[in-house]
Amino acid sequence: MGAGSTFSVIGSDVTITGNISASADLHIDGTIDGDIACASLVQGDKSAINGAVTAETARLAGKVTGSITARELVILKTARIEGDVHYDALTIEQGAQVDGRFAPNARAAVMAVPSVAIAG
Repeated sequence: MGAGSTFSVIGSDVTITGNISASADLHIDGTIDGDIACASLVQGDKSAINGAVTAETARLAGKVTGSITARELVILKTARIEGDVHYDALTIEQGAQVDGRFAPNARAAVMAVPSVAIAG
């Protein structure tokens, strides 16, 4: 972590209902009922996220019910994911359970499509 960066921990005894938006790195051991947007996410193996996850980097070990979008994504063997997964770089440990579709992030492909005018 660089100078001035922060790290927030949501403990195993905490349940949050609502969306979380953070410029900080998050470590979640509790339960989140809502969407999460953050720089870096580390999920403990006993935690649960019921909502979409958007992060630059994510290391998931618990249960996620919702879509996941991350540049660098690591799915650990204890993870149970129900939802679509979008990534730039992906690592999945043997034993991880994912019920959803995998697709690379389409940002670069969308930006590279030129607009074409057709003359009639």
